[in-house]
Amino acid sequence: MRRDQLEHAIRTACQIIGHPAVIVVGSQSILGSFDETELPADATMSIEVDILPIADDNDETARLADVIEGIAGEFSPFEELHGFSIDGVDLSTSVLPDGWRDRLVKVRNANTAAPGGDPVFTGWCLDKEDLCVAKLCAFREKDQNFVAALVHAGLVDRKIIAERLTEVPVKARATTERAAAWLEVI
Repeated sequence: MRRDQLEHAIRTACQIIGHPAVIVVGSQSILGSFDETELPADATMSIEVDILPIADDNDETARLADVIEGIAGEFSPFEELHGFSIDGVDLSTSVLPDGWRDRLVKVRNANTAAPGGDPVFTGWCLDKEDLCVAKLCAFREKDQNFVAALVHAGLVDRKIIAERLTEVPVKARATTERAAAWLEVI
């Protein structure tokens, strides 16, 4: 995936739900911090963008996520036309460390604007180390490969990731111990 595709996904998701901003929580949120030309291939392989609608409660977030998914999700005409899909997600999708909302990376420019230039929508992408925490809490092989590629490329700070693994909600601590041990040996 490329940065312009991320911007397109932000614009489309905002237009679908009629909101001025969304949060990008999946692997493609790395494109908020880096251009695809700066990233290893394992960091841009996904052809889906995980979008978390911003709402007052998780029930409304989930409802809006379903709307996004229904219009631009996997196997949709949107995916067929543009070569990537937009997955609507809710707050239960990612395990994130305390303070993650304060570290979001803003993506807002001419490419996130509606046709005609107004309004300009905003995508809030996860901070690169917070993204790695979420990936390590999921701990799938593709998530491990993603984090390892960023660590080996020197694009994320292993110490910050390890510290933030200790700041996830208590219910996810069992997964963080495994992730921290893995992080020490890669």
